[in-house]
Amino acid sequence: MRRPPSASITRLAMYSRFLEEYMIVKGAQSTINSQQLANFLDINPHQIRKDLSYFGKFGKRGLGYRVKELYEEINRILGLQRSWNMCLCGLGNLGSALAVYNGFRRMHLNIVAIFDNDPKKIGTKVGDIVVSHPRFIQQKVKRLNIEIAIITVPQASAQSIANSLVDAGIRAILNFAPVRLNAPSYVKLRNVDLATELVSLTHFLTYFK
Repeated sequence: MRRPPSASITRLAMYSRFLEEYMIVKGAQSTINSQQLANFLDINPHQIRKDLSYFGKFGKRGLGYRVKELYEEINRILGLQRSWNMCLCGLGNLGSALAVYNGFRRMHLNIVAIFDNDPKKIGTKVGDIVVSHPRFIQQKVKRLNIEIAIITVPQASAQSIANSLVDAGIRAILNFAPVRLNAPSYVKLRNVDLATELVSLTHFLTYFK
């Protein structure tokens, strides 16, 4: 199997979300073709076929895809046929919003631990999760079988938190702190800078009015 680009994996997640909603409206036994899917998602149909081609053959020419089968196969590719336990590091404004985001559970992603070093937050509850000090990262990661971490701490403490997560055995990190973090090559680290994402929009508004 060819190694797919990250952008294709991101689009597969988008296809999965759409197909889940499509089945609710049209039924699990419905069909859809790449042109219809492209029209709904505003994507080139060739791109959809190319994304799927990295993982084998899907659907039949002229007949399209069985929605339920495509949805289940995409979820298998994305590893969503099982649940994943996650931890959230940082309970500021962004972290607090992510802590109660219902969309994670729809994708079988479960926040099971929250860490923050603010004495006023430690020991409080978010839902049924008690906020812990970061010094308990290693203990909680092992006990709760946590495999994915989200970082939303301030810039100054982000790298040390990432180091603690890696030392605890975490191999997948989504970083929202406003700094690019370093991690060993065996760790999948995604740095998301919201300010940079917004600047791409200001560029669009400036030159493509």
